[in-house]
Amino acid sequence: MSPALEATHAQVERILQNKNLRLSEVQRRLLTYLVEKSLAGEADDLKEYAIGVDAFGKPPSYDPRQESVVRMHVARLRQKLAEYYRTEGNADPILLDLPKGGFKMVFEPRPALASSPEPEAAPAPVQSPRLWFRKRTLLAAGLVLALSAAVIWVSRLRVVRPLDAGLAWPPELHQIWEPLLTPARPLVVCIATPSFGTATGAFRLGQFLGPRKPDLLVTHGNQLSMPEIAMDNVVFLGPATGIRQVQALPVDQQIVLEPAGIHNLNPKPGEPAFLTDQAPRDLMSLGESHALISHTPGLYGKGDVLYLSGNQVSSVMAAVQAVTDPALARTLVAKLRQPDGTLPRYYQIVLRVKSMDDMPVEISYMFHRELPAAPEPSK
Repeated sequence: MSPALEATHAQVERILQNKNLRLSEVQRRLLTYLVEKSLAGEADDLKEYAIGVDAFGKPPSYDPRQESVVRMHVARLRQKLAEYYRTEGNADPILLDLPKGGFKMVFEPRPALASSPEPEAAPAPVQSPRLWFRKRTLLAAGLVLALSAAVIWVSRLRVVRPLDAGLAWPPELHQIWEPLLTPARPLVVCIATPSFGTATGAFRLGQFLGPRKPDLLVTHGNQLSMPEIAMDNVVFLGPATGIRQVQALPVDQQIVLEPAGIHNLNPKPGEPAFLTDQAPRDLMSLGESHALISHTPGLYGKGDVLYLSGNQVSSVMAAVQAVTDPALARTLVAKLRQPDGTLPRYYQIVLRVKSMDDMPVEISYMFHRELPAAPEPSK
């Protein structure tokens, strides 16, 4: 075996041992199958039917036109590879890719980074006692600490890239996030329930918001005090049931997340009163859940709170994707936009989420509600 081929096999094994693929036998089988076919030069003419029969054990009567399981798993594999190289594999020497439009794996050495002069070390910023205390509080929770480190890492990237590299958002993303990026109020990402979904969502938000909000903080729901909620804008990730600080917020919700799904309190004609989450029947089928995005006023009607919630890992991640992906944000804004072109100040949005291996593979808008403006605080 040539050194290049040995290196490729070693890279495939590293990916197979990654925690995300290690927990999914179907994805491991698919990756191994496509790698073998690609290295053997047999992937150019590979058909969906052959993958279904050979890799997934489908019967000869399998009809790809009637069952999209191969397409769904291939799309999911692309997501897992991209996620791997963004995180654990960000320094691996060989890049594996599965370009859209086919089933052939591409193996490429990682391009060498051009050397550049080291930037002068900037003086450490002076931290306020409040910021220092909050950062020290994060040290108590291992998960939150890791997420905070990711946010800090993203912010540090600003030293070696142009200031506006992350600021050229499409107008739809700007419309969604503008109320929460008020310079006068800090922004906190609050993890309601630590889990893989909220951790991944917080990391994605850190990458997304870091260039615009370098003082972004991440914390756990039970560690966020009422005074901090009053002074900050807050993004809550995950179901907020049981967090007393959230329950104290005066929110006149029209759509409520419940353990079994989403309750539509005042359904309009044609809308269901309850949307039930459904787990997948087996490894080869899709699950269906629902995400709820709620933009509400903060404490005393001041500031803004954005809830990205759902009962399943996939629904929380779908809510995060919906407000960070330009194409999904474009759909949401088109549905929310009022005749004058603006968005309602406060609103709730329900999304349908089809998932595989706890990851969203299809996210679609269902309906939304405008919420009343925050009441004026009493004198």
